[in-house]
Amino acid sequence: MIIMKFGGTSVQDAAAINNAIEIIRGRISRRPVVVVSAMARVTDSLLEIATAVSARDYEKASSIIRLLRDRHRSTTAELIPADESHRRLRGSVEQKLDVLFNELETIALAAATLGELTNRTQDAIVSMGERLSSVIVAGALQAKSINAEMVDSRAFVVTDNHFTAAVPRMKETELKAREVLQPLIDSHVTPVAQGFIGATIDGFTTTIGRGGSDYSAAIIGASLGAEAIEIWTDVDGLMTADPRVAPDARRIKIISFGEAAELSYFGAKVLHPSTVLPAVEKGIPVYIFNTHNPASGGTTIVAEPQPSRNLIKSIAFKRGVTIVNITSTRMLLAHGFLRTIFDVFDRYETSVDVVTTSEVSVSITLDNAERIEPIKRDLEGIGQVAVEKHKAIVCVVGNDLKFTPGLAGRVFGAVSGSNVNMISQGASEINLSFVIDESDVEQAVRLLHKEFFSELDPAVFA
Repeated sequence: MIIMKFGGTSVQDAAAINNAIEIIRGRISRRPVVVVSAMARVTDSLLEIATAVSARDYEKASSIIRLLRDRHRSTTAELIPADESHRRLRGSVEQKLDVLFNELETIALAAATLGELTNRTQDAIVSMGERLSSVIVAGALQAKSINAEMVDSRAFVVTDNHFTAAVPRMKETELKAREVLQPLIDSHVTPVAQGFIGATIDGFTTTIGRGGSDYSAAIIGASLGAEAIEIWTDVDGLMTADPRVAPDARRIKIISFGEAAELSYFGAKVLHPSTVLPAVEKGIPVYIFNTHNPASGGTTIVAEPQPSRNLIKSIAFKRGVTIVNITSTRMLLAHGFLRTIFDVFDRYETSVDVVTTSEVSVSITLDNAERIEPIKRDLEGIGQVAVEKHKAIVCVVGNDLKFTPGLAGRVFGAVSGSNVNMISQGASEINLSFVIDESDVEQAVRLLHKEFFSELDPAVFA
C-alpha cells in the first residue's frame, strides 16, 4: 500500500486531474491512498474570504464564493460527462459541492454579522479547499472506472486545538486511520482523503499550516505502515539550488531524511518541513515526483545518506530573516542566562533558527518578526538589544560536513564579497548556515553553486 499526495497544481483544473488519474491508474495494483490539496489558488481565495468577513464585508466574501462555486462546478462538468451512464454520478458530485458551498456561505455570513474572525472560524473556512477538491477527484476517478471513495480526513486525523497550526496526535490518529481507511483498502477501494485538515477530539475542524498536505500524507502513511509515500508536485524533485536563482541547478536523485529536512526547513519549498518526520520514525521512503513530467526519476528520500563524490547535496536559503542581538555583562560566569532569554521567545510563541553566543552576547535569528516589539521590550530587561532586519540565512547541506576539513574555507571564500553576520555549524553534522544581507543572497547562492557543483556524481545527481 502506498500514499499518493497530489498538490494544488496537480489538481488545479480538469486537465491536471485527468493527468493525476492516469498516474493513479498506473499504480492501482499497489493499493494507493490518495491525498489531495485544494485546487491551485483556492486556499488564497478562502483566506480572502476570511479577511473580508472579519471586516464585515459579506458582499465581497459572497462574490468570491460565487467564483469558487463556478470554478468547481465547471471543472466537474469537464471531468464527468452528462450522458446517461454518468448522469447520477455527476448529479451526486454537484450536490456534494453545493452542500459544502452552502456551509461556507453560512459560516461567512455568521462571521461577517459578528465582525469577528476567530482562528477556529478561519480553519472552518480555509479547510473548504481540500474538502471540495477531494469530492471532485473521487468523482472523476469513479467516472474513469476506478473504484474510489472520498473519505473525510477529519474522521481520523486527530489534532490538538491550536487552530491554524494544529499538531496531530499521532496515537489517536494511527488508531482511527486504520479503523477508517484499512477496510476500504482491503476491499480494493481507493480512498481519496484531504491533506492539510484534521479535527480536535471534540470534532472542530483544524488545519496544520500552509503546506501541511505533505505532512498529512506522511501522517497517514506512518499510521497505515505504507511501503512508500509519493509527493506529486510541479517540479522534478529536490534540486541542488533553486533553479530560479541558479539556472544550472540539477536534480538530486537520492538524499537522506536528515538532509531533506534541513533543506525544507531552510527554504526548499518542494517539501513541507515536517513531512519527513513521521516517515523517518517508520522508515518509510518518500518520493517526490512531477505530475506534469512523471517520466522524470524524481527524488528519493531514504533513511541513510548515499555516498557521494560531491561534498554538498544542495544549497537552500530563507529570506525575510531578522537578527536579535542581546548584549549583557551579566552573562559572564552566570548560569541560567540563556534560559531567561529563551523564556521570552517562548512567552510570545516565536521560534528561532540560528543561535550564536559569545562571553557577553547572544545573537538569534527569527523568520517571523510579527511580535518583535514586545519581545524586544522584554529582552531589554536583560541587556542591550539591537534588531537587524532584511537578512537572509544561507544553508549548505551534505553528509558529515562537520567533520570535513576545509569546508568553511571554501564556503566563505566563495562568498567573500558578502558581509557574514552569523555562522552556525557545530549543532549539525549535515548543515553549515550563515546569515548575510538579503540583497546579497542570490549572488551568494550562485557563487556557492559554482564552487561545489562544477562536477557531479551521476549516482546522486541527474
